[in-house]
Amino acid sequence: MRSVDAIIVGASLSAAAAAKRLVDAGLETIVLERKELPRHKICSGILSPRGHRFLLENFGPLPREALHQPTSCRGVTFHFPSMVSMSMNFFGGPTPHLHRKYSDYWAIKRSGAEIHDRTSFAGLEDRGDHVIVQARKNGEPVEYRARQVIGADGPSSLVIRSIYPDYPQTIPWFFVGQKFHDIIDCPLSPDYFHFWFHPGLGHYTWSHARDGQQIIGVGFKRGDNFAKKHENVVNYLAEKHGVRLHPHTGDEGCGENFGPSLINRYVFGKGNVLITGQAAGFLNMIGEGMSCALHSGAISGEAVVEARARNRPVQEMYRRMIASEVRRTSDQWNPLKIAFERPHEADFPTALMALSWRDRALVLRDLWRFVVLYKEFKWGRQMFRAAMQRPLIGGYSMQRWL
Repeated sequence: MRSVDAIIVGASLSAAAAAKRLVDAGLETIVLERKELPRHKICSGILSPRGHRFLLENFGPLPREALHQPTSCRGVTFHFPSMVSMSMNFFGGPTPHLHRKYSDYWAIKRSGAEIHDRTSFAGLEDRGDHVIVQARKNGEPVEYRARQVIGADGPSSLVIRSIYPDYPQTIPWFFVGQKFHDIIDCPLSPDYFHFWFHPGLGHYTWSHARDGQQIIGVGFKRGDNFAKKHENVVNYLAEKHGVRLHPHTGDEGCGENFGPSLINRYVFGKGNVLITGQAAGFLNMIGEGMSCALHSGAISGEAVVEARARNRPVQEMYRRMIASEVRRTSDQWNPLKIAFERPHEADFPTALMALSWRDRALVLRDLWRFVVLYKEFKWGRQMFRAAMQRPLIGGYSMQRWL
């Protein structure tokens, strides 16, 4: 049995950030990854300025192989049913368009942690002063002993299931699917990530250019027909935006735990087991989880270091230190915050004020209708109430203003 200071499950960006903090503090750290590295990762690759700064400050400039084409993104364009479109540049200029297969591997290697790929997490037992981790390496059982374990294994986290078996049933889930199309004609700017606030298209609809193709992405509920949802979006883009595409050449999809950020129901672990990144529920409104994954991952590593230095329970340290990231991420989901403050790193209020009075009114109306869409779900009503009660301008909530 191998004994180390820390085990991190999942070779994600949040894992790389956590590993960097642990290794820099002199803690022996192993990262377990069930696939062979470098491995494919479903992701747009659109990175926020905050995430870009983190990578530069902690890992250095990205190599060319870690980028898609176009290699950068200028910002986000929001499209509304009223046919008003708002392009918002990222603060600080364009950011890298990450190729997650190679960017994640690059960051994990740069962290300095020991990597055990083709090693699947199978379970754990927290014994108070240490944790026993069961895994399978090339199909053969293997065990590790660590003082702390960090689960950074994504939305369908096996680490969470090992400590909270019922947790996946207590939060809302979406499924997201994207199809890849060769382009006949696409007026949508390849320099932006495009997002539609349109109840008729679904809860999460996007498009962007990548490696000579156009990606059309759709979020849908369990039981919905992905093919029909996708066809509806393709037809809408053709009719309203003049986007003409060849039939898709490939597709992929996965389950996403949008729920925790929507209703502030994150999970941070128990005892000597910490949960971070998207596994914990960190994901912002346009589905860009990389920046909050990097920062929450770093905080989990820092919490382990601080807990040891102060001889305090690691959960106590982690929950105290992660509070700022929780608030930042939750605010990014609040349409009222988007309309009246600056929770994102693209300036919505400035773009809104640049519109005519008529178009501003149309955008605010469309935003409100999009928010109301979520009220059809029990958790959507929770999100709606939370959005109404959070303080906005002058400390007043939207409920007070209304």
